Amino acid sequence: MAKHKVKIMETVLRDGHQSLCATRMRFRQMEPMLAQLDAIGYKALEAWGGATFDTCLRFLDEDPWERLDKLKAALKNTPIQMLLRGQNLLGYNHYSNDVVEKFVQKASQHGVGVFRIFDALNDVRNLRVAIKAALECPEKPEVQGCLVYTISPVHTNETFVELAKELKEMGCHSICIKDMSGLLAPYVAFDLVSKLKAALGDTPVELHTHCTSGFGHATYIKAIEAGVDIIDCALSPFSSDTSQPCTETIIAMFEDQAHQVIDKPAFIANARDEEKPLDRQALTPIAKHFLGVKKELIDEFKLKGYFDVNPNVLDFQIPGGMLSNLTNQLKEAGMEDKYQDLLDEMPKVRADAGYPPLVTPSSQIVGTMATFNVMTGERYKMVPNEFKDLARGKFGRTPVPIDRGFIINTLKVPEDQIIEDCSIEDAKAETFAQFKEELNNKGFLNPTDEDVLSYALFPQVAEEFFKKHYTQVTAYRR
Repeated sequence: MAKHKVKIMETVLRDGHQSLCATRMRFRQMEPMLAQLDAIGYKALEAWGGATFDTCLRFLDEDPWERLDKLKAALKNTPIQMLLRGQNLLGYNHYSNDVVEKFVQKASQHGVGVFRIFDALNDVRNLRVAIKAALECPEKPEVQGCLVYTISPVHTNETFVELAKELKEMGCHSICIKDMSGLLAPYVAFDLVSKLKAALGDTPVELHTHCTSGFGHATYIKAIEAGVDIIDCALSPFSSDTSQPCTETIIAMFEDQAHQVIDKPAFIANARDEEKPLDRQALTPIAKHFLGVKKELIDEFKLKGYFDVNPNVLDFQIPGGMLSNLTNQLKEAGMEDKYQDLLDEMPKVRADAGYPPLVTPSSQIVGTMATFNVMTGERYKMVPNEFKDLARGKFGRTPVPIDRGFIINTLKVPEDQIIEDCSIEDAKAETFAQFKEELNNKGFLNPTDEDVLSYALFPQVAEEFFKKHYTQVTAYRR
């Protein structure tokens, strides 16, 4: 009987430490194991995008573009995967089309081999520019479209299948179920993957989940039984809890074919020789190294590093990466006692906002609004502009239209500011040339395209970074 060959995309260099250690891993802590990781036979190594770009500049004093260059130099056989938020790129706003296009082109040139592209609202209008730009890159990266998975009264497996068909028609080479909060139950996963495989033909289907709810490993088993092609896992020190299922554990589950109780026996395949399984024991020295790294991060940044399984995530739906950051932020603000109140408020705010999937930037926007409600003791007494923008349509269509009276009367948004087509607003956004001129006017003369893009995404953070590393040249005034 033919065996079902499942590949692993490894997240230890990105989502693993983002979920458990607030994205604080430095390149020097990755570097000793890059050659060994490259030799394993992973389908890809997720190592860029998500929160890494911001964290490199803000906390680690690293240039994210230089990090990507170093990763590419070390990873000669395994594609580097990045997570990209469509028209949001890696920031928290929508950017003009030329900024999106330039960013994708530069990321591809520097070594990104797989672009995983998603939109927080599953609004395909916010994906078109980034997907088209990635498809046109001369380096020919893989372009993967995402179904941002969530649970709500309006989200069904059938609606996700229809979204997957749209992404395939847009040219995506593969489709990823992105379950950022660990909401996908095992038997629901079996049904969803089965329907996607039937609808998409030969297009590979990948599954990304977290263990926040406790479903993770069981969800992968049922997805594999249904024919999923790729699963995202993290090496043991950075796995489970709010991170991905454990790489070594998943491999071990499928090592003994004699005890498989599925129609088509499966094994975890080496991406470069699909007839060979991944070698679990080869991962042991790599895992030992990263266990030491985890301890270093916990000590240096005073992080918790470990999280209990919380089935209530099925209600509050906060992604794994956000949970670790949220815990840290509440601690710094002296509000640790408000943690449960905040978790209780999140689903209420989400319902008011039209049931958006909670993933960056919508998770931060809804989370901030919930925090303000809890802090003030009065709902919507203080409303951040970002929440108003989400409600008025600046980020795209919410799954359920938001009550107009709530937008106008409660949030105090003038009716003429409600947006029907966010792409019209994107066209008004600051262009690449304008960001470059700003940098020149600040005395950072002849900036590289990469520096302009860093500034476009995180103006204040990038400017502080540039002040440390570049000499500003300005006219002398008496």
